[in-house]
Amino acid sequence: MATIAFTINGKPARVEADGDTPLLWIIRDHLKLTGTKFGCGIAQCGACTVHVDGEPVRSCITPLQIVAGRRVTTIEGLSPDSSHPLQRAWIEEQVPQCGYCQSGQIMTAAALLKRNPHPTRAQIVEAMNGNICRCGTYNHIIRAIGRAAGMTQNEHGTKHADAASSGEG
Repeated sequence: MATIAFTINGKPARVEADGDTPLLWIIRDHLKLTGTKFGCGIAQCGACTVHVDGEPVRSCITPLQIVAGRRVTTIEGLSPDSSHPLQRAWIEEQVPQCGYCQSGQIMTAAALLKRNPHPTRAQIVEAMNGNICRCGTYNHIIRAIGRAAGMTQNEHGTKHADAASSGEG
């Protein structure tokens, strides 16, 4: 057992656990943040995607020790009131069906918009290719990301997407 200190959603956290414990279980079981989902356990579906220092990672295979001293952002940290352009676009485009993959989809999309605030449809499809939606709402997801890119550009500049991906804002 080790005590690992890191920042999650802008707040300091200290967790006593085996350093090899997957970050997903620390987030869900120790920190009680249940928005990040377990999907496959082998980093193939994307349901467990979170950001570490602004970069998307699959938390089901990321050992706790990797995040020591770093910033972790989960879906709960994207915005305090679900006002992030992606969260709003998800609702407006009626993306969720079962909802299971949605937090991972949104976190992957947030990283895309941080890197590329104005992606083409092809760039969106490529960036989202590793996230599986069992309900098949891919066209809705693509439209929502395009809509969010427009919202980010029109309402907040690129600053909001950058801040949200880093756990700020």
